[in-house]
This record gives sequence, C-alpha cells and structure tokens, in this order.
Amino acid sequence: MSDTELLYSGRMECTLEKRGSVFVLTLTSESDEQHRLNPTLLSSLLAALTQVHSQATAASALVTTAQGRFFCNGFDFRWARAAADPQAARIRLRAMSNSLRPVLAALFSLPIPTVAAVSGHAAAAGAVLALAHDHVLMRGDRGVLYMPEVDLGITLPDYFAAVMREKVAAARDVVLAGRKVKAEEAVEMGIVRSAHDSAEGTVEAAMRLGEELARRKWVGEAYVEIRKSLFPEVCDVLGLAPKSIVSKI
Repeated sequence: MSDTELLYSGRMECTLEKRGSVFVLTLTSESDEQHRLNPTLLSSLLAALTQVHSQATAASALVTTAQGRFFCNGFDFRWARAAADPQAARIRLRAMSNSLRPVLAALFSLPIPTVAAVSGHAAAAGAVLALAHDHVLMRGDRGVLYMPEVDLGITLPDYFAAVMREKVAAARDVVLAGRKVKAEEAVEMGIVRSAHDSAEGTVEAAMRLGEELARRKWVGEAYVEIRKSLFPEVCDVLGLAPKSIVSKI
C-alpha cells in the first residue's frame, strides 16, 4: 500500500504501521513463532500502544494481529523456567503478569475503536490480550481460544478473571472447563464478532471494520468513558478511574 507508514519496530518483536486511517499493530517475533509474552515483547507492545495514543485522531482505529500460526500463546514459560530456581521462576512469571497489566490498561484507555484480528491460536494471556479489544475477529480454518490455567493447575490473575467475567458470557465453560473454542463456536457464544476462512481473510475483514469505525469520527474522550462504563470491573482492577464529562449537546 502506498499510504502505509512504518511508525514503530520493537526489537524484532512487533511493528506498528499506519495504513490510511488505521493503525496496524503486528506481533512479528522472528525468534518465537508463538509470540509468547516475555518482558521484551510486553515492553514493545506498551511502547507501540503509547505511540498510538499520542497520534490517534477522531478518524483513527487500531487493528492488532500476528504473523504465523499463532496470535499469542500466553506468557513465556520457557523464560520463567530458565531462572536459577523455582522461586526465581515464580518471580519471573509474576513480572510478566505485572507487565501485561499496563498493556491492557493502555488498550482500554485508547480513545479509538480497537479490533483484534486473531489469525491463529490465542491461549491464556494471549486470549486475554485479544479479548481486551473492542471487537474480535477470528480465523476459522485454524486456531482456538483457550484458557488452560485449570489444566495447568495455576490460578488466574485478578485482571484475567475480570476480563473473562465481563467479556465472555460463557466464562464458566471456557475457564473452568479449559475448553478450546474454535471460531464458529466463539461466534455462537458471542465471544467474537465473526469467523473467516484464512489468516489473510481475517486481517482484511478487520481492516474493513477498522476503516468503517474510523469513519464514524467519535469523540475520543467520550468513547473511552463509555468503554469504561461497559467494563467497570476490568477498568477498576486495571486502575482506570472513570471521569466526568460535560455533554456538548
């Protein structure tokens, strides 16, 4: 595209482009095709979202996607287990959880519509990352949404649980049963907006939706506060206090 502008390239972990009115955030990690969330990727995501916030206008939207078979396979347990001992591994895992929290806060604070193009598997923290967007589109020919914590014998961080309660009506089936939800099922369950035949088709549909939403030119400050009012528990856990806005009507 001639109107594509590269805005950010984060340590080979992600890129941020501007395609017309739509910011496109892509997980690109060459060292890990599963795009597992480690400190480097989390730092890059936060930097990219900060840049989106600073450059967004009323005629903008964000689409987040990933290269390859995975959208995001959760936290990087390999990095945690490479620590010197189990206690150090737990500290690393807690650090990743603490680092994802501001990434989600940044998503919920963006003054523009956000769309996740889930082009492959999204598990655990990766599923939470996708669900933190306003709209989720999913690849139908490959990939699942999966919350494996019950299978792994680990508990949910408070903000994970809040996202699942407020974003997924069938949270019990998804979380307590460790159910691997395919795209068509996710549409029927109201988790995702639509399913598509391929990764390319998913991204193309997300771009069309992003462009459509950007054309609405909603007032960003009001958009954020409406989002907060719809998901008060998530925003409270993330430390995002609501603001009072005087209507211009």
